Amino acid sequence: QIQLVESGGGLVQTGGSLKLSCVASGGTFSSYSLAWFRQDPEKGHEFVAGVSWDGLRAYYGDSVKGRFTISRDNAKNRVDLQMNSLNSQDTGVYYCAAAPATVVAGNAYEYDYWGQGTQVTVSS
Repeated sequence: QIQLVESGGGLVQTGGSLKLSCVASGGTFSSYSLAWFRQDPEKGHEFVAGVSWDGLRAYYGDSVKGRFTISRDNAKNRVDLQMNSLNSQDTGVYYCAAAPATVVAGNAYEYDYWGQGTQVTVSS
């Protein structure tokens, strides 16, 4: 069973950048698709970005396309989310999640393993 631990959240001004990281332990990291979700009071877990098991395919939610970049390093059991041009709508708790490698992109119910979350706050 894989365990996920996020880091890198914090307070940033509008237009700024943050990089979130998620390190995994247990299980075989390269067997999983990885994704970042953020908690939205109305939408529940909103899909932010996902990456295939081999790192070759990346997927993004419409609201972050062109601003966020997801990447993974299977040798380090790590997935990162580089967030640029942040705005107040990006505020929330960000979760790293893992799903079987056959899962593609962004349905939260398909992800079996979740980290504890890291808070991102964007101030104007």
